[in-house]
Amino acid sequence: MPRKAAFMLLAILLSLALMPGTALAAHAAAERPVAGGRLDWGIKTSFQTYITGPIASGSWSLSGGAATVGQNQFRFHSANGGYDPDSGTLDAAYSGGVHFVGHQKDDGSYELDLTISNPSLSISGQSGTLFADMRSKERGTGQVTESSQVPLASLDLSGVDLRGGTQIAVTGVPATLTGEGATAFAGYYQAGDPLDPVSFTADSQEPTEPEPDPEPEPDDTDNDGADEDEDENPDAAAELADGAVDWGVRRTFREYVTGPIAEGAWELTDGAQDGGALFRFGAGEGTVDPEAGTAEAAFTGAVRFTGTDLDLSLGTLRVTVADGVGTLHADVTNAGETADDQPLITFAAEDLTPEDGLVLLAEVPAELTEEGSAAFGGLYPAGTAMDPLTLALAVADGAELPPLPDLGAEPSAPAEPAADPEPAAEPEATSSGDGGSNTPTLIATGAGALLALAAAAYWFTRRNRRAAPTAEPADSSATSENSEETPRS
Repeated sequence: MPRKAAFMLLAILLSLALMPGTALAAHAAAERPVAGGRLDWGIKTSFQTYITGPIASGSWSLSGGAATVGQNQFRFHSANGGYDPDSGTLDAAYSGGVHFVGHQKDDGSYELDLTISNPSLSISGQSGTLFADMRSKERGTGQVTESSQVPLASLDLSGVDLRGGTQIAVTGVPATLTGEGATAFAGYYQAGDPLDPVSFTADSQEPTEPEPDPEPEPDDTDNDGADEDEDENPDAAAELADGAVDWGVRRTFREYVTGPIAEGAWELTDGAQDGGALFRFGAGEGTVDPEAGTAEAAFTGAVRFTGTDLDLSLGTLRVTVADGVGTLHADVTNAGETADDQPLITFAAEDLTPEDGLVLLAEVPAELTEEGSAAFGGLYPAGTAMDPLTLALAVADGAELPPLPDLGAEPSAPAEPAADPEPAAEPEATSSGDGGSNTPTLIATGAGALLALAAAAYWFTRRNRRAAPTAEPADSSATSENSEETPRS
């Protein structure tokens, strides 16, 4: 091996061994995708009180799967984004929205009309920003402004270290209104005004290698170009391949169950799933006839509400559709007495045309029936607006049901901002018991191997200098034993 080439190899190996920012280190500490989690935020409690109080005489409503939790907090769901465990940098976007209205005018419109939806977090170090889609009506002029991802609130994460984990969970982050947020808030508050504290979780995943592109499938068309597997009449009656109905019963009822009066809870059984603002009853079986506008499907799962003077179960759910109207039936058990197949609510179901193999009625309004009023012990009269319902009926294998809101894993020990922040600790050598890899050990092992290779190359070069004549005239600048290349930092 020529001496110049050997020393170049030696320099490169030493540089790689001593550089923590090499491809080896970068691969070991790759950014993790975020999939799952929730953000709980009351926005500003005094604003909620004002909206529903005697002056504004307004209300608020939820959309996109947003829910309520605790006292005066809205829950946004299904975090997605990216997280760097080395730096603690987090970018996470959530779903759902809340719509405030107040000061109703004679024409039925509202002077105050504000929607905040799809909040997202951008956190670096011990500060961050909360963004949101905003739609607001300016006071006085009534001009409507709609903006995407407005920097709404500044976050103070003093004392919080997000480095080194896989599940992020933080509670009570102080938040203040930004200048852009004050404008989007239609001038009801000024920049710097305190907002409600923010709590959030985000589940990060191990980075995965992209899958190779699938091989092209053979062309199954006949000589006329017609696909033999193509459904010639998608509106024909069909058996269901799968199905689900999503329904939260009624938001205020859930709040009553878990509130200070009932002090209760709910339990899901037989495969029912909790989406925060709704319950999913799945494994749909039945038929749908889009041309006739009829459907009948049964679903699995049950929910039981318990609390002070409360024991109500809904199970064996069934949906029927005819003449543009859908009805949700259920077996109802109230205080130990059961009534089978009770029609609880009705909803509009005018179009059953499938798209991509799926009949979907998304968040359609629902009203309580007479039997439904009796099921709730007369708590709500017939005709009361209940939570909207989503009905998904798959008429083709592989048709995807709407994703259930992903609330992420339950945090074991949420981090809380400290009143007096201390200097951030150095990253620990191992993960926080979450099954992650011991990254610093892997880096050290790789560096040791590179140093060993460098030493071997240096020894080989010295040996060749003694054993073989030089093929080229000596270059003192290239062969000096004291010359070396400084590794980049």
